[in-house]
Amino acid sequence: MRRLLLSNDDGVHAPGLRALYEALTPHANLRVVAPDRDRSGASNSLTLSRPLALTALDNGFYSVDGTPADCVYLGVNGMWDERPDLVISGINHGSNLGDDVLYSGTVAAAMEGRNLGMTAIAMSLCGAHHFATAAQFAASLIGAADQLSLPPRTLLNVNVPDLPWEKIKGVKVTRLGYRGPAEKPVPVQDPRGRTRYWIAPVAANADDGEDTDFAAIEAGYVSITPLQTDLTRHSARRDVQDWLDAFA
Repeated sequence: MRRLLLSNDDGVHAPGLRALYEALTPHANLRVVAPDRDRSGASNSLTLSRPLALTALDNGFYSVDGTPADCVYLGVNGMWDERPDLVISGINHGSNLGDDVLYSGTVAAAMEGRNLGMTAIAMSLCGAHHFATAAQFAASLIGAADQLSLPPRTLLNVNVPDLPWEKIKGVKVTRLGYRGPAEKPVPVQDPRGRTRYWIAPVAANADDGEDTDFAAIEAGYVSITPLQTDLTRHSARRDVQDWLDAFA
């Protein structure tokens, strides 16, 4: 039976992680290593300023006082004798679409698994109600995971509509859309009269074409987007070289 490492960014007690664990238990040997609290938006950060505490919980899960990437790093490297065959991050409470992937701890946990040589999948529910739907879809993916062949440093970003299973229309392989410029922060006053700032909600979609993850979710389809860790804009390299040559 294959070995799976489960993690997330919503914290070790999150309902999405529990739903994922229960759905995958019949299909694999599971190890759960997740943050001890909500670390949404932590992106790919690693904790380098202090040692990390790995704590065994009564339910067999392990919590870490660090980031999602920390959790996967510890879960893959050296805490146990055998490395996992697959890393699954989620099920996130809320979508990870378009530009969200740059900030998402859910995607970062999967990316850390991919960077460590594992096949990796990030799972998100685009809402807060039908975790069972996303968990059932994750279980269906596990059955075919051995046949998945991805280029190096590639992971799958999976978003599931917040619908009952019978209302899911199907699955689409998508590209990332993107949002418009971020809104201004929201100022608030603390009890001592000092101004503090909330990060504003996400901006409106700027690109939600029919082949995007945004469009798939809006139409009731599961979105699967292959992501790569190479952020190089290869098509712009020639332009930058020409710019440099002009004043060299």
